[in-house]
Amino acid sequence: MIQWDLYGTIAIRLGLALLVGAILGLNRWLHHKSAGIRTHSLVAIGSATAVMLISDFVKDDAQSVSRVLQGLITGLGFLGAGVIIREQSSQKVHGLTTAASLWACALIGAAFGAGQFVLGGLSLGAILVTLFIGGPLEKLLSHITGIKRGSEISGDPD
Repeated sequence: MIQWDLYGTIAIRLGLALLVGAILGLNRWLHHKSAGIRTHSLVAIGSATAVMLISDFVKDDAQSVSRVLQGLITGLGFLGAGVIIREQSSQKVHGLTTAASLWACALIGAAFGAGQFVLGGLSLGAILVTLFIGGPLEKLLSHITGIKRGSEISGDPD
């Protein structure tokens, strides 16, 4: 017997993870960064899948869910490290914002996978606000204070 309500819930959770990955990936793609729509979407979908596997099929085992989340957080550190580049000639670092968006994307995917739709939606909103106004705000503060920091030195908005 097909359980349509279960499959509908799975589809909604995965669909929302895909959507959040595509939105965050689009932002990174528009800024010509190495991890774009596909990478962010895959990270979010994979995270949602991992959380659904453990939370929906291993009932009442908080330790199992905790281990899955710990694994996601740790594993995404390695993926994020792959998009961080340090130029040898100038010692400038690029890709930190993209690495952080991948990490956050994984956790939002995990939230949707766990059925925490409000948490996932609010997290997406907070991250988008940060990505859209963070760079201009940093430039404005640098202009006002005269302090050159981080990406402002290299001219890279990441």
